[in-house]
Amino acid sequence: MDYLQINGGKKLSGDVIISGAKNSALPIIASTILSNKEIKLTNLPNVVDIRTLLKLLTMLGGEVNHDKTTAIINNSSINNTKAVYEIVSQMRASILVLGPLLARFGECEVSLPGGCAIGQRPIDLHLKALEAMGAKIEIRGGYVRAEAPNGLIGAKIIFDKITVGGTENIIMAASLAKGVTTIINSAREPEVVQLCEMIESAGVKITGIGTSVLTIEGTDGKPLDFKDIEIIPDRIEAGTYLCAGAITNSSITLHRVNYEHIRASVSKLEEMGCSFNIDKDNITINPTEHLKAINLITTEYPGFPTDMQAQFMSVLIMANGESIIEERLFENRFMHVSELNRLGADIWLKGNIAAIRPIDKLYSADVMATDLRASSALVLAGLVADGTTNVHRIYHLDRGYDDLEGKLLKLGADIVRLKK
Repeated sequence: MDYLQINGGKKLSGDVIISGAKNSALPIIASTILSNKEIKLTNLPNVVDIRTLLKLLTMLGGEVNHDKTTAIINNSSINNTKAVYEIVSQMRASILVLGPLLARFGECEVSLPGGCAIGQRPIDLHLKALEAMGAKIEIRGGYVRAEAPNGLIGAKIIFDKITVGGTENIIMAASLAKGVTTIINSAREPEVVQLCEMIESAGVKITGIGTSVLTIEGTDGKPLDFKDIEIIPDRIEAGTYLCAGAITNSSITLHRVNYEHIRASVSKLEEMGCSFNIDKDNITINPTEHLKAINLITTEYPGFPTDMQAQFMSVLIMANGESIIEERLFENRFMHVSELNRLGADIWLKGNIAAIRPIDKLYSADVMATDLRASSALVLAGLVADGTTNVHRIYHLDRGYDDLEGKLLKLGADIVRLKK
């Protein structure tokens, strides 16, 4: 099994090209099911989750030609509407095929995604919304069986809580429904916006893009004709490299970044004493030798992202003073705390609140990643720990970061991937 070995204490410098956003690419790949024509996707991140979902398309009968950052997809030949446990169990985002399969073919079976390391993330909101659109839903044998033989009907959907995956699933389903669907309390993430823009460019009338109320006028079953699309930059990857600059007191320049998408992370780093130079799609972090303690609360976009909580916790370990992090989105997203404490951090937990107390330095140890973002938090801590840190279970990391160790190596980190 692969692990990363990091010798800490190295100053970083140089440039990083940010890859495409995994969380935008996944729903866009799923949305290609809504079309019976060829579409080209570019700027895909070269990560495991992308390959997994593309594999699912081929298992459904679609044709995929994939080469690292580009995929040419033609789903005209789909002859199977069952997304099997083998794939869905590997990646929760596979549930995103539920909406488009049901909308285009009138029936589908999708394995329940099961639990998740960072929380339950149930799909009940997805199913309730599809039922409101006329679908008959049955859960049997670990599968969601959905039927709408006469097609889905536009409806007024009110989400009790903001759900990114639920919003994406219903946007896709509504695009082929008969009539108008209104989604109230929809997610506003940049990844949701790109999905809407892609579907709108195919001729579907959508209003309210980027707001909490979306109105979608469906095609009444007519498949979409998508234009080729370039995936937006990964705001979480960008934020992670900014944290690498902050924690190692290094100046790093990121290229292919959308500043508006990472404004919340930049704002918190500015609060800690860092400054930035921003030029079009490039951003340079100018770190500070004396990081200030801050408080932060995770919330939905445009607030501070839960996917950056673990990385910021690593940076705050090195701050002067006690910091407080309140995690409001997932009930079990502090599993990295015990591993950071193994490196010498002083972090205390009470429910969904973490207190990060100042220390003189971190010391190397063997640590174990528990989820995707926890993996990057441990790597960040390893960059400044005294000695050699080994980060295990990095298959989590490979799900969402495109060549993290390679990019850090070019910046000057002493990091290598080894096999146990």
